[in-house]
Amino acid sequence: QVQLVESGGGMVQPGGSLRLSCAASGFTFSTNAMAWYRQAPGKKRELVARISSSNKSTYVDSVKGRFTISRDNVKNIVSLQMNSLKPEDTAVYYCNWPNAWGTGIDYWGQGTQVTVSS
Repeated sequence: QVQLVESGGGMVQPGGSLRLSCAASGFTFSTNAMAWYRQAPGKKRELVARISSSNKSTYVDSVKGRFTISRDNVKNIVSLQMNSLKPEDTAVYYCNWPNAWGTGIDYWGQGTQVTVSS
């Protein structure tokens, strides 16, 4: 049974930092790409960052230089370090396992709220 469990969300002031973590289970984590998405109120869910099984990472332009995605293949955790947070980063952040077992089906975590406000 696949599980993706996020943690680390919360409220922070502009310019602050948060670290999100996603504990994965139920599949061979080390051989799969993982991703973080976010969805702000009234907006479509967007891909924030993705990391391949070989540790190659990509980011949406709006977070480049501020966010870092990483993975721990021993603990089966994918993390998102978010620095220099802005109010427009406010959203629910979701951990994602894309194209599970090559089926085209994605698995999602339950989401964690990030609020950037003074």
